[in-house]
Amino acid sequence: MTPWVTRLLVATAIVYMLQISLGTIEIQTPVGSFPMGMVDYWLAFIPALVLVHPWSFLTYMFLHGSFGHIFFNMLLLFFFGPRLEMRLGGRKFIIMYLVAGITGAVLYLPTQWGSPIPMIGASGAVYGVMLGFAYFWPREKIFIWGILPVEARILIGAMTALSLFFGIRGGGNVADFAHLGGFLGAFLYLKYLDHNSPAKKWQRQIRPVAPVGHGGNHSDVERWTRIRPDDLHPVNREEVLRLLAKVHQHGTSALTPTERDTLNRFTPTMH
Repeated sequence: MTPWVTRLLVATAIVYMLQISLGTIEIQTPVGSFPMGMVDYWLAFIPALVLVHPWSFLTYMFLHGSFGHIFFNMLLLFFFGPRLEMRLGGRKFIIMYLVAGITGAVLYLPTQWGSPIPMIGASGAVYGVMLGFAYFWPREKIFIWGILPVEARILIGAMTALSLFFGIRGGGNVADFAHLGGFLGAFLYLKYLDHNSPAKKWQRQIRPVAPVGHGGNHSDVERWTRIRPDDLHPVNREEVLRLLAKVHQHGTSALTPTERDTLNRFTPTMH
């Protein structure tokens, strides 16, 4: 178990225990009064109170409506979260989780503006984690109910389509637009990370190089820009970055045959 997944599981469980332990309060709305859990009132995302409780964009994702609700969400986090956290690193993982949850609330808000009905649950954030898993391992097999293998990219595509369909149709008690927001927030954050990764920065630096002036070859440079240093072992990454910098400064003709072979070895094969 990875550190941030463990912290999220523990924190969510503690908040749920507070939900079922503390009392309720009477909420007054334009359509009447109704009881609401004390924790829910202060931490749930309530569209009618969003300007009064702006922190609820963040806190609602730690609340749940039933044991089944929290169990299912935390089970998905338990299965998909650790591998993604190891891939991204703890800091980027927790930021992605929170961004997905917040974006879920943002996308949900216009559909329920002014409503006194609270939205709770980590589904938007967890859906973001699932999208992150499919982003890095799109062809990984996910066994639904333990027996039906489905590629991660297909599963996420189907879940997106269903959330969009039911969200537009409306009438249910599931915040489908929050799920879509979770997908969207995670996707945009991952694209941001990819755009600002060392590999992409090197690609942007190398592309303007004119190898012809150095006796080089355009096709070599184009192939080497596909190398993803982030995916390499630290030792190999250091060497690849050194060689890419050398190409950027002096052109491909400055490479020795061994250095050229090194770059060729780490160039992804096009299928």
